[in-house]
Amino acid sequence: MGEQTEIAVYEGSCQCGAVRFTARTRLEAPFQCNCSRCRRLNAVMHSVRGDDFTLLSGSEALKIYRFNSHTIAHQFCTQCGIQPFASGSDREGNTIHVINVHCLDEPRYDRNAVSHFNGSDF
Repeated sequence: MGEQTEIAVYEGSCQCGAVRFTARTRLEAPFQCNCSRCRRLNAVMHSVRGDDFTLLSGSEALKIYRFNSHTIAHQFCTQCGIQPFASGSDREGNTIHVINVHCLDEPRYDRNAVSHFNGSDF
């Protein structure tokens, strides 16, 4: 699993399926964050450029939670409570979506390649 993965379109959802999305990416750089929210979620995440993410359904079921600097829109399903992704901007101002890899229909990734992001000091 150490070789570079191909760019693919991954499908994902919250647990109840009300929120569905696709992400076109090379799933090779998953990470975990140690901020207070991510630590509690224990999610494995992956950043996707804005134009490589499509919300297929469920915009009406999403609720946004913001904390700390209020720059990231943590989006969760109001029906099942799962956070399938968050939205924000990178340092250059480009839209990004941070998907919860465990919400992908087929979350194939190298668990040994998960890096750690120090969000608690961010």
